[in-house]
Amino acid sequence: MVDWLHLGLLLIPTLPLIAGLWIGLGMIFKWNRGEKGERETAYIAVGSASLVLLSLLVLVIYSGMQGSLGTVVISRWLESGNVQASVNLLFDPLSLTLASVFSLIILLTLRFSVNYLHREASFQRFFLIMCLFHAAMLLIVLGGNLMVTFVGWELAGISSYLLISYSWQREYASTSATRAFVTNRVGDAGFLLAIFMALIYWGNSDWEALLVQSQAESSLVTNSIVLGLILAACVKSAQFPFSAWISHALEGPTPSSGVFYGSVMVHAGVYLLLRLSPMLEQMPIISWLLAAVGLATVIYAWFLAQMQTDIKSSLIFSTLMQIGIMVIEIAAGWTSLALVHLILHAIWRIYQFLLSPSFLQQTSSPAPAAPAWFQQSVWLHNACLQRFWLDRLADTFLVRPTRLLAHEAQLFDQQVVDRLTGTPSHVNMLSTLAQMQALQTGSLQLNSQVGIGSGMFGKLLQRLAEMMEWFEERLVLKSSSDGLAGLATVLGQRAELIEAYLRQPRYMLVLIAATLVVVL
Repeated sequence: MVDWLHLGLLLIPTLPLIAGLWIGLGMIFKWNRGEKGERETAYIAVGSASLVLLSLLVLVIYSGMQGSLGTVVISRWLESGNVQASVNLLFDPLSLTLASVFSLIILLTLRFSVNYLHREASFQRFFLIMCLFHAAMLLIVLGGNLMVTFVGWELAGISSYLLISYSWQREYASTSATRAFVTNRVGDAGFLLAIFMALIYWGNSDWEALLVQSQAESSLVTNSIVLGLILAACVKSAQFPFSAWISHALEGPTPSSGVFYGSVMVHAGVYLLLRLSPMLEQMPIISWLLAAVGLATVIYAWFLAQMQTDIKSSLIFSTLMQIGIMVIEIAAGWTSLALVHLILHAIWRIYQFLLSPSFLQQTSSPAPAAPAWFQQSVWLHNACLQRFWLDRLADTFLVRPTRLLAHEAQLFDQQVVDRLTGTPSHVNMLSTLAQMQALQTGSLQLNSQVGIGSGMFGKLLQRLAEMMEWFEERLVLKSSSDGLAGLATVLGQRAELIEAYLRQPRYMLVLIAATLVVVL
């Protein structure tokens, strides 16, 4: 009975993953592509979100009548010496409340998107990413330890990148996605530091164990863990000075902008701070620092909101102000007020974002001009136009170094690795199979060598390639029927197609996310 209960609880965060997998398989095997596949895709996405919300509501009612389930251990993850980690899910009032609210918002957004994205060329891709995002937020909110929460944290970041670059043909969309992705890696570094410190010094990363351990002792380890998680929360919620990326993240479709940066994902950092609030009560200096960050965010967002004439930009800076106020409330110890503020703001903001496409049609007057006193201050006016130069600083210290590092890695691969292995660079060579087909048609005379190798391993690889060529020519192609060559051609074409997909950033990020989940 207990095993069935654990399986049912595990289905809550994994059901959207299953829905996303089904949609993805339909895209690969072409059974749900185009306008004909929209209905099936919508049923799968909206149906999974509905089942998740229904399950959470049942758990809320059960917890209200029988008491909270607390931490539920699904399975053991790893165990090495004093270090123990499990796949835990936490079903306390905070987790169940936010999971239910977020699932309701995602369900409404998915249903809205069915009509909003009708006949969109990438309809299925949008719903696939939204299902991944739903699973990510459930893992963040329901994760019973830092490691499970971090898996959802990364999956949410990857989903954000994919939807910012939804129109990847536009250079600005790709650049904005890169800026958001690189900036959030700073917060991920703090999160990883917290996980490492908790496992090494305390041997456990469960939320309940962290709270008990922090109350038992106040040390450098505790402060490091809290600061690492605060850094992750501030970056994910775009707090000052990490606020530059979120205004550029609105390149995706309006429903995704609303659910990501208006109502759900932007509150993931606030949820993390709510989890840390018992620790913050014992750390007044860190609490004052957190309050200063929230106040700086409110001032920054308020000034920039005076300059906005676009509805989505106005909403995003208004969101930043509200998030900053929540951070101040948590730093002051008003956690219940911050939770109520979060819920009301998330519901109201998603309504505003989903209404924004029709807002311009309902409004006849232009956007109000900036206040007169604001326009008279030349320096302040220019600073707000430049967004206090945070965009330039982020590009200088985050995006540009990352691109330079990638360029240097490519140069190292070409100048060192290719020469060491004898791999010819920037040369388009025919495959052996293509050469054999041309030889059969009489259009090509095959040489005895497939290529000239150089370097330490080049000659060895050349000899191995020549042996494989001889085997292919004498024992495979010439001794088999035409069906074998045709089958090999089809398999080769499929392999090249898969390789072409994997070279695209969005598919590579999905592969990285899957690898991360498997490794962790």
